[in-house]
Amino acid sequence: MAYLAGIDLGSTSLKCAIYDLAGNLVASGTRPTERHHPNPQHPEWTVWLPEQIWGGTAAAMKEAIAQLDSPQDVQAVAVTGMGMDGLPVDEQGNWLYPFISWHDPRTEPQLHWWERQIGAQKTFSIGGNTLWPFSTALRLLWMAEHEPHILERTVKWLLIEDFLNFMLCGVMATDYTMASCTLLFDQCKRDWSDDILNRSGIDRGLLCDAYPSGTVLGEVTAVAAAATGLPAGTPVVLGGHDYLCGALPVGAFAPGVVLDVTGTWEIVLAAIPEPILTPYAQKLGVTVEAHVARDTFAVWGGAVASDMLEWYRQEYGFEARQRAAAEGGVDWDYLMAEAAASPPGSRGAMFLPHMSAAGCPVVDARALGAFFGLSSFSQRSDMLRAIIEGLDYQVLDIVTALKTGLGINPDRLVAIGGATRNHFWMQNKADVVGLPIDVPEVEEATLLGAAILAGMGIGLYKDEQEAFESVYKPGKTYEPDSQLMPKYAEWYKIYQQLYPASSSISHALYEQFRV
Repeated sequence: MAYLAGIDLGSTSLKCAIYDLAGNLVASGTRPTERHHPNPQHPEWTVWLPEQIWGGTAAAMKEAIAQLDSPQDVQAVAVTGMGMDGLPVDEQGNWLYPFISWHDPRTEPQLHWWERQIGAQKTFSIGGNTLWPFSTALRLLWMAEHEPHILERTVKWLLIEDFLNFMLCGVMATDYTMASCTLLFDQCKRDWSDDILNRSGIDRGLLCDAYPSGTVLGEVTAVAAAATGLPAGTPVVLGGHDYLCGALPVGAFAPGVVLDVTGTWEIVLAAIPEPILTPYAQKLGVTVEAHVARDTFAVWGGAVASDMLEWYRQEYGFEARQRAAAEGGVDWDYLMAEAAASPPGSRGAMFLPHMSAAGCPVVDARALGAFFGLSSFSQRSDMLRAIIEGLDYQVLDIVTALKTGLGINPDRLVAIGGATRNHFWMQNKADVVGLPIDVPEVEEATLLGAAILAGMGIGLYKDEQEAFESVYKPGKTYEPDSQLMPKYAEWYKIYQQLYPASSSISHALYEQFRV
């Protein structure tokens, strides 16, 4: 029996999964991803500890391997996960500083420097990047300013997946999709941009060589085998950015397939044959980058999504947690029932989902979230439903931007991610966006995509299409409600006015309390 392993480094969980060649999940393990706030003087600073990332991943993989009759059946492994976060290592491979998390706002001054000295349009015209405070290059600039003695000892800056690959096989390298996250990659050359490196003053020597996803990188070392349970000598194959890996098992590497990925972030993505790096595309707030599929690129718009619901759950979900403990079940089920009890339109309550800044089609790092339309008639369930509706209006914003700006005009969406298990959210998204949403029968698309790349790397799949045909299983389709669609279309016009009306207030509050 031949199996393939995938590892997913997420913001909430470190997951490992093992699949057969038909895409069936045969074993899995998971550990939490732990956020740390190491500096009492800067409580907003947020890091991932490399020992926890490696230790948690190794434990999760060991848990999965223990479920197999023969670990030797694992033919290869690949890593996927979040993109921008990285850390410096010295000549011996020792880490010198923890991963600065994408939640951490400390690099905003470097963002402003970049905007003035290099500019958003110049950056996009080379790398296809939207400027975010957590972009990798800005971390390097922060280190140069605040921890120069560490940067002097640094041999390589390893992005978080590259760090894990290094721990598995001892090789320092990256892939095109990870490199695309840094602000420093030239999409047309598929190599580091000498122009951007010269303008930013960042040393090219700190950056790993970049290769296509699916490239065999090395073999699991004896030390990594003891930690993970993977057999020593197992090929380690370059994976890629999480949502791009998730595109493989559902066919979102082919023209015309538009993917909706709903997790911590919500990303609406389409494959394109060549990079579109025009000023108009840049103004839409989209990102253009290499795809994990060979000789293919991707264009996407995105914004933070389920973090908003997780915030509500933590701050206001006490009763749901109590009911789940007393009656059994999951607290999310009680919360979604509460949201469904509110009528469509949430009795006039609206939510602007900018609690972690604004993404496509408005890029604003200082945007803040807000509730509008609250009255003495508003109920708690209305606020929860308003969050979900606000997130779905945000998706409609992105779909509209892709349609009007780039001519990508889907007749349906294909959805993956943890939120696809939330039937209320998925149905509401179909109603708001006005398109059918297909949810394939796939166990952890992102992990399966990494496993597919592992299989392609060692020749178990000929190409992306053969892998897709081997693993794809159709699932549920959410059809939009014909009676609700016109109502949501009218309410969307009101939603579109929220950001322009409140942005100056958000900026003033940000200056007072967040900077």
